[in-house]
Amino acid sequence: MVALDADLPRRSLHPLHAILLSFPFPLFLGTLASDIAYARSFQIQWSNFAQWLNAGGLLVGGFVLLWALIALFPRANRGDRKRLVYFVLVLAMWVLGFVNALAHSKDAWAIMPEALWLSGVSALLALLASWVGFSGFHSKRWA
Repeated sequence: MVALDADLPRRSLHPLHAILLSFPFPLFLGTLASDIAYARSFQIQWSNFAQWLNAGGLLVGGFVLLWALIALFPRANRGDRKRLVYFVLVLAMWVLGFVNALAHSKDAWAIMPEALWLSGVSALLALLASWVGFSGFHSKRWA
């Protein structure tokens, strides 16, 4: 018989994984803030800043994605649906961030409003991935 989820101990993330996971959300949120500033001020430097923040989120997010993929492989007393949800959220965050990087490569005002929407969704997905990742994973235990 399997114990209820409330009875299962929670495994926290590896410390290095936790450090890496703490970066994408602020970087993608900064991308959104820079896009909002660009939409209000028309200063091209805000668009450039958004591009760099997005690139940083993609760089660190790539390592988080790799770690989440490796964590999917079965190990003793590990694995549940939450790991798959976490991987899918990180993958969606990274893919939308990459599409956002392509949208930011357009000329000046041509990036609006597409880049603004993509930045918002990327930041939201990064928030959800961080939430799921930091909430811990259940360890399977047989009663």
